[in-house]
Amino acid sequence: MSGGSSQLRIAILTHSINPRGGVVHALALADALAHLGHRPVVHAPDPAGKGFFRRSVAATRSVPASPVTDNIVAMVETRIADYVRYFDDPAHRQFDVFHAQDGISGNALATLKQRGLIQRYLRTVHHIDAFADERLGEFDRRSIVHADGLFVVSRFWQDQLKTELSRSAVLVGNGVDTARYSAAPASADRVLTARLGLREGPILLSIGGVEQRKNTLGILEAFRQVHAVHRSAQLVIAGGASLLDHGLYRQQFNSRLREAGLPVDTVIETGPLPDADMPSLFRLADVLLFPSLREGFGLTVLEAMASGVPAVVSHIAPFTEYLGSDDVAWCDPHHAGSIADATLSALAEPLRSRLIANGARVARHHDWSRTAMAHMATYLEMREVHYA
Repeated sequence: MSGGSSQLRIAILTHSINPRGGVVHALALADALAHLGHRPVVHAPDPAGKGFFRRSVAATRSVPASPVTDNIVAMVETRIADYVRYFDDPAHRQFDVFHAQDGISGNALATLKQRGLIQRYLRTVHHIDAFADERLGEFDRRSIVHADGLFVVSRFWQDQLKTELSRSAVLVGNGVDTARYSAAPASADRVLTARLGLREGPILLSIGGVEQRKNTLGILEAFRQVHAVHRSAQLVIAGGASLLDHGLYRQQFNSRLREAGLPVDTVIETGPLPDADMPSLFRLADVLLFPSLREGFGLTVLEAMASGVPAVVSHIAPFTEYLGSDDVAWCDPHHAGSIADATLSALAEPLRSRLIANGARVARHHDWSRTAMAHMATYLEMREVHYA
């Protein structure tokens, strides 16, 4: 296809159909691009053929996924091969732009580029993981180094790419759908309250499952301290769909939970929830606990803010880039006492009302259309001029 058309056909590739941050970003970006008049299609390996965790305005494609074992490296290699096999068909390559959101899809596009099946590709680097297996790190670096253009969601990772890999990247940020995430109550809130067994609270919410990067052990210890003050408090840990193996960390969490001696049903793990439940889940919370040790952006914080929920957040980049001193209750993520103190402050007036008001302002500032527009100059520069 010649590059003259203003309407772009954009292949957006992500690693999963499940509600992880990069997948949420991919779908929201695609919807915003569709509203701008373009034709994005979001792809993901889909072992069961059930489709993405939520419906979208933009088109989606389930890439046939081969059976895998519990070996993470073998799984990554298999998913890369699944993508290469899918796009080996010329009918699946009818796009102006190929845009990977992660290392798995980025490696597949790097291979297609090496074979001359596509001319170039783009990669969004949400964050760079520290992998225990060096081969996983090599996969991630390959997907970045061979990309013709890079996007990042924060200045922190923009700087990291420049320092570590001498690569420049375009800052695109993140957004939140304030029509979907709001403080306005709905009947579904009561249904979810009953289903999860929530009491009068306060309800402390953690998103992302039990995972070292999410600092779940620190959250648990901080909650134990908060519970000593608020005896009716409950901790809800939602999500946890991940391709990585967090088994050892999970064992540590289970052991600490037993040692904590908390009453039954005080700590509630929901696992991955239907996407339709998420607005209610935020509204039911009194505080979001997000003392992560490493994040690309942390768009969960925006979703909480849009829902009228104050957030406890690590005083580290990238949070410090887009959140001011009075927008969240800041904490030192390496000290559970700091997380607990920030939580207690966020539960009490006058700080609570100030955080809710400032959070609503921050959420209004971050919309997906702005994120989509930040991609456009690079898309136009990097589009394919013909199909292989």
